[in-house]
Amino acid sequence: MIHTRRFVAALAVAASLAWSAGAPSAQPAKTSAAYAILIDAQTGAVLLAKDADQAIPPASMSKLMTLYMLFEKLADGRLALTDALPVSQRAWRTGGSKMFVAVNSRVSVEDLIRGIVVQSGNDACVVVAEGLASSEAAFSEEMTRKARQLGMTNSTLKNASGWPEEGHLMSVRDLATLALRLIKDFPQYYGYFAEKDFTYNNIRQGNRNPLLYKALGADGLKTGHIDESGYGLVASAARGGRRLILVVSGFRNVNERSREAERLLEWGFREFDNYKLFAANEVVTDADVWLGVAPKVPLQIKDELVITLAKNARRGLKVAVVYDGPLASPIEKGKPVAKLSVSAPDSVNLEIPLHTAAAVDRLSATGRISAAVNYLLWGAAAR
Repeated sequence: MIHTRRFVAALAVAASLAWSAGAPSAQPAKTSAAYAILIDAQTGAVLLAKDADQAIPPASMSKLMTLYMLFEKLADGRLALTDALPVSQRAWRTGGSKMFVAVNSRVSVEDLIRGIVVQSGNDACVVVAEGLASSEAAFSEEMTRKARQLGMTNSTLKNASGWPEEGHLMSVRDLATLALRLIKDFPQYYGYFAEKDFTYNNIRQGNRNPLLYKALGADGLKTGHIDESGYGLVASAARGGRRLILVVSGFRNVNERSREAERLLEWGFREFDNYKLFAANEVVTDADVWLGVAPKVPLQIKDELVITLAKNARRGLKVAVVYDGPLASPIEKGKPVAKLSVSAPDSVNLEIPLHTAAAVDRLSATGRISAAVNYLLWGAAAR
C-alpha cells in the first residue's frame, strides 16, 4: 500500500528575482479622481482601484462601446470601411460635440470612425447606430447585451453617444475591460485612437485625449465629460514591452484630468514590472513515481506564466510545487497532479495546476516486488 506525503519543492526561480531590497510592495497610489482603475494589459493585474465597480454616467467614454460594435461588423465582413451610411434628420440635429455631418448625405464608415474617435461626434454615433440597427434604442439594447457577454456587469447603455440619459451607466472597471477588448480583439483598427486630428466638411478638429501630446507612449483611447460625472478618460500607454490601461473619472477640469492621468501612468510604469516565470508547456520540475518503469515524471505548466509585481516586492517572491506523492503508477500523460504556488507579500497569490508531461507505466509484478524490497531495506525511492 502506498503511503503518500505532501511534497513542497521551492523553485530556484524565486531566488533569481530576489535581489531587490526594500518594502514588500509598492506604496499604494492615492488619486484625486473620484473613480479610478489602472491595470496591466498582459496579466490583468489591478495596480490601482478606487470605487471601480460603481456604475456612473460615462459620458463620451461610452462611445467605445459603439466603436466595438462597429469594429465587430468590420472584422467579420458584414461591413467595409468604404461602405457609406445615411445621415438622418435625427442624427444631423444631435447636439453636443459634432462631426458636422450633412443631413441626407452618406458618410463612409472610416470617416465615421475618425469622427467618433477624434472629434467625439455625437452625430456620427447616431449615424452608426441607425445604420447598424433599426433605431438607436435597438442599437443600445444590442450594446448592453454585448457588454454582458464581455463581462461588463455594471454597464447599461441607453444611447450610442453617452449623451446624458437616465440609466446610461458604466463602471470604470467595465470601461477598462472594454478598452482591453478593443485592443486585443481589433488590433487592425486600434491605430485610429492615436490620430491627433481629423478634418471633415472642411472643419479640422483635434483629438481631446491630452496624453497623446505627451511623451508617455499613450496611443488611445477616449475622453468624456458631462456635468454630472465631471471629466473622465480611458487611456492606454505602451512602454518597454508593457501596456497599461487607465480609466479615471470625476475631475473638475481638463487640466486636473491631464495631470493626474499622466501621474498615475508614470507611477504604474515606474513601480511595477512584468516577470515571466515559465513558458507555455515548460517542464517545471519532476515528481517521484511509486512502482513505475521510470522513477520520476516531468510536470509541466500549460500556459505561459507572467506576473505583474511591484519592483520592490521581488525579495519576497516565493514559487513552489505542491503535490501528494510519490505518485502511484500507472500515470497518464496530461493528468493534473500538482499545483504551482506563487506568492509575494501584499501582492500575488496564485495556484496553477501542473500536468504530467509523459505517461509512466507500472512495473511488472517481479519488478514491483524487487522495488518494494529495496525500498524497505534501503529506503530508496521505489521504482
